[in-house]
Amino acid sequence: MPTRFALTNAEIEFDDMGVGAPILLLHGFPATRWLWSRVAPQLAKRAYRVLVPDLIGYGSSVSAPGTRLDMLSQAGWMWELLDALQIQQAFIVAHDVGSAAAQLMVVASPERVRGLVLLDGVWGSEWAMDAVESIRVWNPVEAHRLPAVLMRRLGKSEHMRAMLTAYAGESGGRRLIAAARDLDPQQTASIGPALQECKVPSLVLWGRNDRFLDADAVGRPLADLLDAPLRLLPGGHFIPSDCPEEVTSAVCDFVSVVERE
Repeated sequence: MPTRFALTNAEIEFDDMGVGAPILLLHGFPATRWLWSRVAPQLAKRAYRVLVPDLIGYGSSVSAPGTRLDMLSQAGWMWELLDALQIQQAFIVAHDVGSAAAQLMVVASPERVRGLVLLDGVWGSEWAMDAVESIRVWNPVEAHRLPAVLMRRLGKSEHMRAMLTAYAGESGGRRLIAAARDLDPQQTASIGPALQECKVPSLVLWGRNDRFLDADAVGRPLADLLDAPLRLLPGGHFIPSDCPEEVTSAVCDFVSVVERE
């Protein structure tokens, strides 16, 4: 059963499964925690405690009116969640712009991040904002039309369509618009040197056919920044959905190595 916690100006819903070293799974835009539904149970079966939240303003997590949903705020809420659960140190696995929140979490408290895995993530100010511009400028009066358009663009599989049902109707469309408008690439534009200094063990995973964030243009410099290996996996941008077995194996192998060191 999902768990709900009250946080500062927000209420978060998350799944908490398994026992062992904590792994926090973060989705990006326009996803929900459903993105990890084929990965999280497999991690839990391998003796890890897996925490899978909806970012605030996404899925079933809500914020107080007027609250910004930017990734710096998301990073703060994720630390608040871990504090509420009395988790002092965790592995963080993050996808898409959720990787911005993860990077900001590392810079804020590197000693609390045991390891970092970024999947088709962001690097510097490269957030593929051109792909969300149409949502940022969408007329809220026509918000009810947006979820169906997004479903046609991204819902090529049953799994993806199931994930996007969280944004059905006018209220879902308005939440998508609000979340898109609060995305701010400047929040990670200059954190490269600070991120390098943290020296957190890291791994970068990328879909070979990612049409939003190119592996050579974004994935490779991100891996170089983190002094991390870059592994290409079969699939597009949403590899937790496209190739969950490969993602699970890669994460488990990485966590096992870090735990032995």
